[in-house]
Amino acid sequence: MIRKKFLIYGITTFFSLTILSIILISGVFCKDNQSFGLSEKSPLREESSVADAVKVQDIFKKVYDINKNSVVFISTEQTIKMPQHPFLNDPFFNDFFGSNMKQPKTQKRTGLGTGFIISEDGYICTNYHVVAGVDKVKVKVDKTNYDASVIGFDERTDLALLKINAGNKLTPVYFGNSDTLSVGDWAIAIGNPFGLDRTFTVGIISATARRDVDLMGDSQTQIQTDASINPGNSGGPLLNIYGEVIGVNRMIYSQSGGNIGIGFAIPINTAKGVLEQLKKHKKIKRGYIGVQIVPLTEEYAAELGLKENSGALVGQVTGGGPAEKGGIITGDVILNVNGKDIKNFGDLISEVENAVIGKTLKIEIWRNKSKIALFITVAERP
Repeated sequence: MIRKKFLIYGITTFFSLTILSIILISGVFCKDNQSFGLSEKSPLREESSVADAVKVQDIFKKVYDINKNSVVFISTEQTIKMPQHPFLNDPFFNDFFGSNMKQPKTQKRTGLGTGFIISEDGYICTNYHVVAGVDKVKVKVDKTNYDASVIGFDERTDLALLKINAGNKLTPVYFGNSDTLSVGDWAIAIGNPFGLDRTFTVGIISATARRDVDLMGDSQTQIQTDASINPGNSGGPLLNIYGEVIGVNRMIYSQSGGNIGIGFAIPINTAKGVLEQLKKHKKIKRGYIGVQIVPLTEEYAAELGLKENSGALVGQVTGGGPAEKGGIITGDVILNVNGKDIKNFGDLISEVENAVIGKTLKIEIWRNKSKIALFITVAERP
């Protein structure tokens, strides 16, 4: 009887202690959770300003969602011929050291880049330098790899057009208008920096028409952005807040090889004209009117009666060329081409070179302190 009572007492005591321990431990954990803020909500959740930021955050997510299947991973392979040391082909040298000393005659070099789909049937835009001189190009769309062919390229604008055969099931991007960009607009990049596919970065437009950039041996108009762009992003899209492509990411300014917040993209309005020509002709036909432009100084602009130092000053007219036939003479200042203001020689080059061959342009000039409208038919650059 005593043994039974002791057993009952022992069991009761055990369960009581167990329950007490659970309560104490639970209390400790609850207290710890509260002390570390794990069970509390941040007061910022009630701030209206944060709610506005969350709306922008949601827009970023939508931009990514509508473009994630349009941005592709590009890998390339190139066979490089290795230089041979003359001693390695010497029979005496081979007899003495053996044939194992011979160097390989070729070496495989691989590269990475980004592109984006511009049509359902498999046309893809990328940079020329991504595919320049390579033997093989592969494109990964989502998780599927395709062999790609290079339809055409334009070294001057650093653009290339690729084609893959994936049926009419691909998701093309939406095109924006790079002519309407302003400094401070959102700028979003999607690409494969260092092989990290579908990397999404956000910044702003730092400059809309950067011409004083000569990192790759040209003076093409560039969009400047601080959205993070690194090696591997080349050829990928620069997007606006609506998820539309406004540029083709091309290069960065860096002394270390990594991003320091200065990246450049080819305006999509420039790229579209090039891509259309590459698709149609597999090469680029550039417009030409036959004028040479010289610098327009503030002093000379004032002497000509111009209110501001803006326009392209004609220094020479090619005999028998479109400009001469249309009435342009030396000393004219070209102010406008087809409704677009010309601020400098670069603007004129862009408008003329990208014009359709055979198209007639309405060109507004400044002569004898008055504006004159002339009509010039664009020819193909010889």
